[in-house]
Amino acid sequence: MAPEPDPCEPLALLRRELGTGAHGLSGREAERRLAVYGPNEVRSTAGEPVWREITRQLAHPLALLLWAAGALAFVADIAVLGWAIVAVILVNAGFALLQERQAEHAVETLARYLPEHARVVRDGETLDVLAKELVPGDIVLVGEGDKIPADARLTEGGIEADLSMLTGESAPVDRFAGPAVQGKPLLAEPNLVFSGTTCTGGQAQAIVFATGGHTELGRIAALSQRTRREPSPLEQQVKKVAWLIAAAAVAIGVAFLLIGWAIGLPLTDALMFAIGLLVANVPEGLLPTITLALAVGVRLLARQGAVVKRLSAVETLGSTSVICTDKTGTLTQNRMRLQATWTPGHGTGTGPWTAGLAGAMAECTTVTRDERGGLHGDPTEVALVEGAGALGGDPDPEQRDERRRALFRFDPRLRLMSTVTPAGRGGDQLRLIVKGAPESVLARTADAGAGEGRDVSRARAAADDLARQGMRVLAVADRELAELPEHREQVERELRLLGLVGLYDPPRPEVAAAVRRCHEAGLQVHIVTGDNGATAAAVAEEVGIGRPELLVIAESEGVTDRELDGLLVKEPAAEIVFARSSPETKLKVADTLRAHGRIVAMTGDGVNDAPALHRAHIGVAMGRSGTDVAREAATMVLTDDNFATIVTAVESGRRVYDNVRKFIVYIFAHLTPEAVPFLVFALSAGAVPLPLTVLQILAIDLGTETLPALALGRERAEPGVMKRPPRSGRQSIISPAMLVRGWGYLGTVSAVLVMSGYFYVLWRAGWQPGDPSGPGSELHHAYLTATTATFAGIVTCQVGTAMAARTEHASLRQIGVLSNTLLLYGIAFELAFTAVLVYVPVFQGTFGTAALPADVVALIATFPVIVWGTDELRRWAVRRRTRRTVPGSRPERMSAAGEGRNLP
Repeated sequence: MAPEPDPCEPLALLRRELGTGAHGLSGREAERRLAVYGPNEVRSTAGEPVWREITRQLAHPLALLLWAAGALAFVADIAVLGWAIVAVILVNAGFALLQERQAEHAVETLARYLPEHARVVRDGETLDVLAKELVPGDIVLVGEGDKIPADARLTEGGIEADLSMLTGESAPVDRFAGPAVQGKPLLAEPNLVFSGTTCTGGQAQAIVFATGGHTELGRIAALSQRTRREPSPLEQQVKKVAWLIAAAAVAIGVAFLLIGWAIGLPLTDALMFAIGLLVANVPEGLLPTITLALAVGVRLLARQGAVVKRLSAVETLGSTSVICTDKTGTLTQNRMRLQATWTPGHGTGTGPWTAGLAGAMAECTTVTRDERGGLHGDPTEVALVEGAGALGGDPDPEQRDERRRALFRFDPRLRLMSTVTPAGRGGDQLRLIVKGAPESVLARTADAGAGEGRDVSRARAAADDLARQGMRVLAVADRELAELPEHREQVERELRLLGLVGLYDPPRPEVAAAVRRCHEAGLQVHIVTGDNGATAAAVAEEVGIGRPELLVIAESEGVTDRELDGLLVKEPAAEIVFARSSPETKLKVADTLRAHGRIVAMTGDGVNDAPALHRAHIGVAMGRSGTDVAREAATMVLTDDNFATIVTAVESGRRVYDNVRKFIVYIFAHLTPEAVPFLVFALSAGAVPLPLTVLQILAIDLGTETLPALALGRERAEPGVMKRPPRSGRQSIISPAMLVRGWGYLGTVSAVLVMSGYFYVLWRAGWQPGDPSGPGSELHHAYLTATTATFAGIVTCQVGTAMAARTEHASLRQIGVLSNTLLLYGIAFELAFTAVLVYVPVFQGTFGTAALPADVVALIATFPVIVWGTDELRRWAVRRRTRRTVPGSRPERMSAAGEGRNLP
């Protein structure tokens, strides 16, 4: 395969390298090249085999724990519970498998941007061929409404093209045949068009220089496929916790099996003892509870305008420490407006000069009006026409077109547009009106001297001042003509400056408050945009981005990895505007932040954003203005394209993470009272009969425990959740304080209460240590009642633990004792479920239970209040101690945004 030609080299040389001419390729040559270069389509690479992905999901550490629990259920001859556990494993594995396929959909969606057919010149004839059959060297014809089928260089004519999917800029750009401009980036080259973009006007002929994976679109697809999704912090931590629990459970089971054997327990009893400890230490409901809690978070976020496509992403949102956001449409309203005017005669004031400026700037446009009176066209020109109307003019696009004598479209090299209209109602005089970049217009303006108020140097200073305020500045000028010109170069000189206009895309009104919430929560906000740095910096300052200072990288494509390291991890960390960014720039920013342990949320809407969206921890796509590719590559899609929704999602993520920790505390708190009865049995060498059976433990872990745990996943956020810094991605979801609270405090209190109930029942029946309690003995019914008291006592302690686990620091009164209705239903269910197992004869035989007398029920009924009340006192003591340690302390406010500093 020949090396790729340089599309910017002289056209004659490019034709020679591509081996083509005015008559195009021959049919046979096209077939040969198709065999060499392959089809013109975006191809996805082969992914991991499905069976391997399924195997990986089924061998997940928590899945292994569930397999063990299922095996124990079958060993204990409870097939229904065993099959239920297997079903949970398969459902979780299937859901995870669907999420793994997400990246492939993004690449497949890229193919939708390619047209099915293209018009080409082959053997001197114009033909319709399949777009995937195009090859380098083909001559293609492009007209209004066509999608560009491949990367090509224009050889004849000119078009207006929408490149927003590649550049992120919404305004169409002109592309025309002509020599290349030295020093321009490839996407800004005025004679090149690119695969997947759209022709919005004009007609042209072009020569194809790249197809398939060698196009800009193919390059982006390759980036998307190379950036593999890594496990979320929650997924990584759950795996670590699962291995820890599994190792501890197995070690304890084996150790006490040996202890039981050493102290003379029969092998059957020792084995039952070891199995009981293993089951007691395996939280069978942990994985499904986490999955369902995250699913609840997904549903709640969807109602708030954020569609999350991966369950674990809900938790990742809560640990987000940096948001990299686009500007247009996300921070702003994506609607240009006229913000300021300047005229030589009146400066920034209004007067006769302003009226003349308004009429001229509306005249030098190509916007149209629909049947309903709405304006259509380039957003900049729409803003000019609307601004002219606000200044007292009456712009009418139809009358403008009727009186227009000539139109010279915008030339990106000259950075000018011109129109010719009659100078007045009578006579043959004509008027040339020019608008464009201030530096281009002012260079062609005659300086008539400060005495007449037309000093060009003052105009340049005024343009610089408007640009520093973040406006897009255009200059408008005119001159009188005696006759209609043939070429624009003849007349676009010796102009009379009419004035300057400053256009501005206003921020969304709710963004400033959202940015303040970010700063209160310790989040950094960077702007990564293809727009001008001054404009983006002004928007940043208006919405409050820039804590403690704002840095502006004017040309971010030139920033090296080492410079990024210094910028993004400096202390104190500044907020940065990355202007004129490319897809690779966004990807580099995301990679740098990830490398330094930051959890990154990255927004985007175009095809060019797909690799960065895929690489970030949370890729955020725009639902309204975004492309299908961006939505497929992203983890979260905003249905309202609003930055404030991202902040709401971060708050929801923090709430979900806190709730996951709450039900982990809830689940772990029951491991102690489930394990202690077996320890008492073993340490007494069997003198104390086993206070709890394996079947009763399974009934607790898979029956009574699940619904309250799920209800804790719906708990409202504690006060101050968005006033604390983001947690580290390396922070374990289970902290030592949680273990002390769950296993140590709540678990110990519950175990003491449960064993008190057990011994109370035995002693009231006259039992003494060592007395027989097996079937046929006098104390057997008392023993069954005692084990039932242990079982019911653990369940009632669960009720107190659930109420205590609802808050980590605050008192229950602050969030409302009865505010979680689902938890109340869950408690009612577990109490009813327990009553069925205790009082229905068929279940009594299966689970070894017996009906409890009234005094035992009254004793057990006090357990929830004791468990919750003691933890409420503990939290009160912790809050009081914290207030004494830091009296009157409040989080310090971050300093106000500093002055923006521009970096090269």
